Amino acid sequence: MKFNTLAVALILVPLSAFAGKAERDFVSTKVQPAIQEMTDAVKKSCGCAISFDAKIDTFKDTDELGQIRNFANAIKEKAPGYCSDAPSKAAVCKLKTIEFSRAASPTFKFSSGKGIATSDSSSYPSWDMVVREIDK
Repeated sequence: MKFNTLAVALILVPLSAFAGKAERDFVSTKVQPAIQEMTDAVKKSCGCAISFDAKIDTFKDTDELGQIRNFANAIKEKAPGYCSDAPSKAAVCKLKTIEFSRAASPTFKFSSGKGIATSDSSSYPSWDMVVREIDK
């Protein structure tokens, strides 16, 4: 668990140096805890670790940064119900890393263990988008 926290901190802290105080505070009090809760929930319910690389510098303000938190919360809420059998756990465990950044529209692509998720200023990829890609 300490390793996951350290990994999330190492990914987010250097990138947050580009943001203002409100954004840095939001990342440390809302985004980082949501990511940690998500990784803990996936590990507990699915039996595997997922690293999460949020490209903080691609988001302009706390409203946009909120999409990172929302995406992490969606995975935290949906993964336990999805990982109810061995094949579903195996599908989720193919996902080793999620890279999350801002783009023109919400998308989720998966290849070779890496999920590429994007969010626009008002929405994020749904759980259905994630499982549709990892279940292929």
